[in-house]
Amino acid sequence: MAENTQILTPGVRSMFLSTISFFMANAFVKQVAHIPAMETVFFRCIVATAFCVWGLKRAKANLLGTNHLMLVLRGVFGTTALYFFFVTLQQMPIASAQTIQYLSPIFTATIAIFVLKESVRPTQWFFYAIAFSGVLLIEQFDSRIELKYLIFGIISAFCSGVAYNLVRSLRGKEHPLTVVLHFQLIGAIVGAISLFFVWEMPTGWDWLFLFLIGVFSQLGQVFLTDALQRERIAGVAIVNYTGLVYALAIGWIVFGETHGLMVLAGMVLVVFGVLLSVVYGRRQSRLDEIEATAG
Repeated sequence: MAENTQILTPGVRSMFLSTISFFMANAFVKQVAHIPAMETVFFRCIVATAFCVWGLKRAKANLLGTNHLMLVLRGVFGTTALYFFFVTLQQMPIASAQTIQYLSPIFTATIAIFVLKESVRPTQWFFYAIAFSGVLLIEQFDSRIELKYLIFGIISAFCSGVAYNLVRSLRGKEHPLTVVLHFQLIGAIVGAISLFFVWEMPTGWDWLFLFLIGVFSQLGQVFLTDALQRERIAGVAIVNYTGLVYALAIGWIVFGETHGLMVLAGMVLVVFGVLLSVVYGRRQSRLDEIEATAG
C-alpha cells in the first residue's frame, strides 16, 4: 500500500527528468527557427540514433527488436508528432506551443480505451472539454497563433498520444533503448529524404544548437520511455506540466515573449483540465484496486 501512495516513485522521477530534458531541446529548437523543421528533425534524430546504438551495444541488447510492426508504428507516429511540434515551436510563442502539446494526455487516455483497454470515466470527458476550451481561448486572443498552426499542434498532440500507447504496449517486450532507436531511425530517414527538397545550411552556433537538440531529446526520450514502462500513464503524466513554468520563464527572458491575461487564462484552463483528469483517473484507479482487494 505504501508503494501506491509514494509520490516520488521511479516513474515520476523519470518523467520529471524527461520534462526538463525535452524543454531544453525545445528551447534550442526555438533558437534555430530559421532552419526548416524537418531538417531540424533530421539532425536531432541523427545525434540521438548514435547515442541509442552506443547504449544498446553497451547493454548488449537487441538493436532490431522482435515486435517490428509496433516499433515501426511507434517511430512513424513519433516522427509525425515531432515534425508538427517543431513547426509550432518555430511559428508561435514557446509557451503556447508547449500548452497545445499538453493535450496529448487526452488523446493518450482516449486511445488507451482501444489499445490498452484502460477506461475513461464520464467525469474525465468534462475535464477534457475544459482543456480544449483553453486551447480555443489561446487561439482567439493571441494574434500570433494562426489556425493552421493550431491544427498542426493538435495533430502533434494526437500522434504523441498514439506513440505513448505504443510505448506502453511494448512494456516488458523490448529494451527501452530499442523502442527509442526505432523512433530516431525513422525520423532520421524521413528527415534525410526531406533534405533533397528543402535545405538551409546551418552556420556558427547553429551546429552546437542542433547537436544539443539531439542530446537533450535523447535524454528526454530515454526518461520518458522508462517512465511510461514503469507506471500507468495517468500516474506519471501530471509531472509533464511543470514544463509550462519553464516555457513561460524562458520565453519571456530569452525570446521576449509576453502573453495577455486571456491567453494565460487559456493556458491555465488547459493545464487545469488535464490535471483534473489525471488526478481523478489516478484516484479512481486506487479505489478500484482497493475494491478488488476487498472483494
